[in-house]
Amino acid sequence: MPTHLVRAARGCWAYVRRAPGTFIWLAILFGTTVVIRHVSPETAHHILEKRSTNLHYLAVSPVRVLLSSAMWIAGGGWLFYFVLYNIFHVPAERWLGTGRWLAVLLIAHVGATYLSEGVLYWAIEHGYAPERARFTLDYGVSYALAGVEAVLTYLVVAPWRYLYLAGVLFFYGLALVQERNFTSVGHFSAVLLGLACYPITRARPGRWDPVAAFRAGWRRLRHRRIPAGAPSVRSSGRTVGGSRLGRTGGR
Repeated sequence: MPTHLVRAARGCWAYVRRAPGTFIWLAILFGTTVVIRHVSPETAHHILEKRSTNLHYLAVSPVRVLLSSAMWIAGGGWLFYFVLYNIFHVPAERWLGTGRWLAVLLIAHVGATYLSEGVLYWAIEHGYAPERARFTLDYGVSYALAGVEAVLTYLVVAPWRYLYLAGVLFFYGLALVQERNFTSVGHFSAVLLGLACYPITRARPGRWDPVAAFRAGWRRLRHRRIPAGAPSVRSSGRTVGGSRLGRTGGR
């Protein structure tokens, strides 16, 4: 096998093993997505209905549906969530550790599910929603994702932390105002629950500075574009930036 492929494989493996929970979850989601795409719509509905955290199944078998509902994607494709998991879940798991990361996503997923279904129950009892809404499909990974997005607020250094938090609150708050359904309530609740996980983050070292990260990335990019030992550029008999190229290539 060519050396560059071996290095790439080792780099990928090192990247994956630093966030094992995230990639095990993505593997499960890939499998369930393949299943749903290769069965009939009727069979898919039956599978998802049995794993839905609606009012009926929360009363009958809450533990089973709370766990199984997080193994199926609702809306969007697997690649879309692959990107989102690498943006949010991977840094959260690396920062918090797998155990604390699991605690955050479980708090967000379970808490937001009960809060949103509680709102739906109230709506049914007061005549704002039909009785059949007790059996509404309610599954997916987005509540856990929203909670993890929120808890990452504490990883970002100030003042960028407040800008990031404002963006998260605006995104989910706007959906809550516009849609006003139990799912948007669940997402916004998950954000608040993620922010409430601050005690889990206090003992974790490390903070992320987006400006410093951008500068470091730019330096690495320049280093790759200028090969080590590159010859000096001469104009009119004078060396232009010879010493600068020498220092950059040696980093």
